[in-house]
Amino acid sequence: MASSQPQRSVFLGVDVGTGSARAGIFDENGKLLGSASSSIQIWKEGDCIEQSSTDIWHAVCAAVKSACSIASVAPEEVVGLGFAATCSLVAVDADGSPVTVSWSGDARRNIIVWMDHRAVNQAERINSSKSPVLQYCGGALSPEMQAPKLLWVKENLKESWSMVGRWMDLSDWLAYRATGDDTRSLCTIVCKWTYLGHAHMDLHESRDMEACGWDDDFFEEIGLGDLVEGHHSKIGRSVAFPGHSLGSGLTPAAAMELGLLAGTPVGTSLIDAHAGGVGVMESISDSDPKSEDEDAITSGMVLVCGTSTCHMAVSKSKLLVPGVWGPFWSAMVPGYWLTEGGQSATGALLDHIVESHLAGPLVANRAASQGISVYELLNKLLASMAQDQNVPFLSSLTEDSHVLPDFHGNRSPIADPKSKGMICGLTLDTSDKSLALLYLATVQSIAYGTRHIIEHCNSHGHKINTLLACGGLAKNGLYIQEHADITGCPIILPREKKSVLLGAAILGAVASNKYTTLHSAMKALNASGQVIYPSKDPKVKRYHDAKYKIFRSLYEQQLSHRSIMAQALS
Repeated sequence: MASSQPQRSVFLGVDVGTGSARAGIFDENGKLLGSASSSIQIWKEGDCIEQSSTDIWHAVCAAVKSACSIASVAPEEVVGLGFAATCSLVAVDADGSPVTVSWSGDARRNIIVWMDHRAVNQAERINSSKSPVLQYCGGALSPEMQAPKLLWVKENLKESWSMVGRWMDLSDWLAYRATGDDTRSLCTIVCKWTYLGHAHMDLHESRDMEACGWDDDFFEEIGLGDLVEGHHSKIGRSVAFPGHSLGSGLTPAAAMELGLLAGTPVGTSLIDAHAGGVGVMESISDSDPKSEDEDAITSGMVLVCGTSTCHMAVSKSKLLVPGVWGPFWSAMVPGYWLTEGGQSATGALLDHIVESHLAGPLVANRAASQGISVYELLNKLLASMAQDQNVPFLSSLTEDSHVLPDFHGNRSPIADPKSKGMICGLTLDTSDKSLALLYLATVQSIAYGTRHIIEHCNSHGHKINTLLACGGLAKNGLYIQEHADITGCPIILPREKKSVLLGAAILGAVASNKYTTLHSAMKALNASGQVIYPSKDPKVKRYHDAKYKIFRSLYEQQLSHRSIMAQALS
């Protein structure tokens, strides 16, 4: 009898972003074999932004089947899978059916999307409690976190509140939908639900743990005491480290929908940005083969740059950084404290700047006719403008343009959801060149925001000197170079561009027992690609130092304007 071909083992990662569900197949070296995406529906009405868990599951199934087909992977070759998703809030009843969180009453709309800002008032009231748990959220809860959103639903949609059997972070819901196991990830509930993960500090082994990190007094105090009932059955009775194998793997029903085998191991999930961190963070060791420092990752900050940007740094000790989320114990890499900064609108802001400019449609059409992105076209236009105007360096084109990028509030380090965007230096020019300048000034403003976050974290004990970038914006050369020049940090780009998918797949690799720990899987499967260095021209540094000073002053001006108007209306 002929010997059969040895079966290869692959890991599957699923990432549900704001606009699409994506699936990627990776080999045992962390190389992408194939990926696919499927769009998801979104409803936006003012501050209310909603999605459907049913729609998202269908998109996940479609993306997984397409990715397996593209990679020519058979179901038995997938030895483990993991889910990552936005930190959106899912409402289901005791049977797992959707419960509406929408004013419309539409039962499909059972997800409050991460970027939804309906709960600003509730967040302010919760923060006024000065509860001790708030010190682990940078001193204040954001309206993007779950407690304010839960309080909003309780106060505004009483029928839905009484019907909900489980409130879940989206990535936890995906894992629950796949396995039937309601265990929550330390990543989601620590980062978004005020769960105190360090209650488990003496437990490093991967196993189900009773949820002993909820602060019942906090929930009683803010008006959510009913969530304490039934040993926190609606918000999580058991928790696990990311990558812990859930239940008995895929249920027969989920396996059939996904085109995989029942029993395939599924790892405890991650928030999408944190999966990006898991997918790239050990590239910092890979980029310097001589380094034998076990804790090299503590000198890096991961930028997961997409619709928004998350800035993630880890430390061995607990570092309290006011205005920056965390420190969260074991929320990304087990055994390390996570500090999580962020900007609520980055890719979304650049899209807004282009789409709202009079020259936006013209530039979009021209880019489409050339088969390139709008941003590639604008980058080319800026290079040509720099040459025509004979400026000393491209960045100096914006000497008269200054932007505060807080168009969706300031997440870090000011933690002011009421902060507004500002543009200084507008003229009557509506040409494509004026759009290019505004785009460049906006990119720079986002990088100044990152510099502010790094400086603030380092002043509170971090030692960040290297950036690792992934996500859609990391493909934009100008965006990355401006960040290197403005922060003064080299930026490592990963070998695999789809880092969030790789991070999700690493969860599956750990669940399959191919690796004993998440960190060992990261060391094996992370790999560095190109490294972008800051300009060595002292004029560039001097220019950005001056613009950064103006950047910092814009928010101070806004506070002054707020105060003047408040007095006028008092």
